[in-house]
Amino acid sequence: MEIIFLGGTLLAAIILVVFLIMRLHLHAFVSLIVACFFVGFMTCMPLLQICQSIEAGMGSTLGFLATVLGFGSILGKMLETSGGAERLARTMIRRFGKKKANWAMMFVGLITGIPVFFQVGFVLLIPLVISVARATGLSIIAIGVPIGVSLQVVHCMLPPHPAAMAIVATLGADVGKVILLGLVVCTICAAVGGPLWTSLIHKRIPSDLDSLREPDEPVPDEALPHFGITLLTILLPMIIMVSKTLFDLSPWKATEIGTVVAFIGNPITALLISAFFAYWSLGLHRGRSMKELLKFTEQSFGPVAGILLVIGAGGAFNRILLDSGLGTQLGAILMSLHMNPLILAWIVAAIMRFSVGSATVSMMTSAGIVLPLLPQYPGLDPAIVCLAVGAGAICFSHVTDSGFWIVKEYFGLTVAGALKSYTAATCLASVTAILLTLGISLIM
Repeated sequence: MEIIFLGGTLLAAIILVVFLIMRLHLHAFVSLIVACFFVGFMTCMPLLQICQSIEAGMGSTLGFLATVLGFGSILGKMLETSGGAERLARTMIRRFGKKKANWAMMFVGLITGIPVFFQVGFVLLIPLVISVARATGLSIIAIGVPIGVSLQVVHCMLPPHPAAMAIVATLGADVGKVILLGLVVCTICAAVGGPLWTSLIHKRIPSDLDSLREPDEPVPDEALPHFGITLLTILLPMIIMVSKTLFDLSPWKATEIGTVVAFIGNPITALLISAFFAYWSLGLHRGRSMKELLKFTEQSFGPVAGILLVIGAGGAFNRILLDSGLGTQLGAILMSLHMNPLILAWIVAAIMRFSVGSATVSMMTSAGIVLPLLPQYPGLDPAIVCLAVGAGAICFSHVTDSGFWIVKEYFGLTVAGALKSYTAATCLASVTAILLTLGISLIM
């Protein structure tokens, strides 16, 4: 009976979150906090302990992430305002050629998606997508869906993106290792869900390209930042964090040099360095004043607030599961099922994504459910678990996801057309990602 009660409590909490978001249209932050109280009441936690657990969960999660995401948002804003995304896209298309513009756009999405949110990256690149589609005669689906899938994949799997960084902190994974493995998985699953999938279906799905607005007059090449400095600015935080991970494999890890490298490779230090570099490379170096950079910085923080609150509430929910004892008991129950924890993480994240549409909510919920299992698998690297959670969150971008409607409207698709192209692409990318993750787990 206890097993049924505990399982039923967790299931009811998840259903409650879905109901509050989808039916009552409450914000995900509010819904997750309500679910925290629900779990606390159902498991008979002391009343004051419920509030203390929520506070501790929010604090421990955001204490690290708020700083990281603040610097990351500055990096993304500098890319947006400098024309860096436009420069990346133009250069990649020239290198690949117009016939392979779909592959070029996939790589542009992967690179651009590192410092910016899905919606920002998508809107930034839409004028170029339409221009390329008109110039090459390729379907808007063949050019545009690879962009959407790439942005979505990076959002779910690759730090320093907010949700990806949050589950790295929750599960205690090495951020550099997650980046290294994530780059491999992201590239392959973006290719499967992007250019490979759309090359098979783009001719069978109608899109009203003529109805799409003419793109604005293109910015002259000389007004855009150089490709090399733009690429270095975007990749710099990842280079620093991955370098620290690689240095940890050397015999000098325990020396004073190792301490300095660990300090520089910490995500907070790495992103601070990268933000200052972006100020110079995409700002001061191109004639911007410090007053303009201050304005851009202030504008960059607004969109992060909602994401931070959702991630913090997810951390509170995870803490409630642990402090109530529900997480520990649930871990024992799941162990008795002998289910692979990576597959479990993927399934939970995919179900939550299908239900509420938010990749961030699905990732935080899945991480909280899988976390109590990790001590039972001492040989399982938390970095691989992070990939499994992210893989599940890619799946099922459909009518519950705001990103789905952005893709549909900007590409002039019907709902059915968007489901057949973009939703199916996210599902293919998700399945590919979990298969690759399972393969990596066998090797490592």
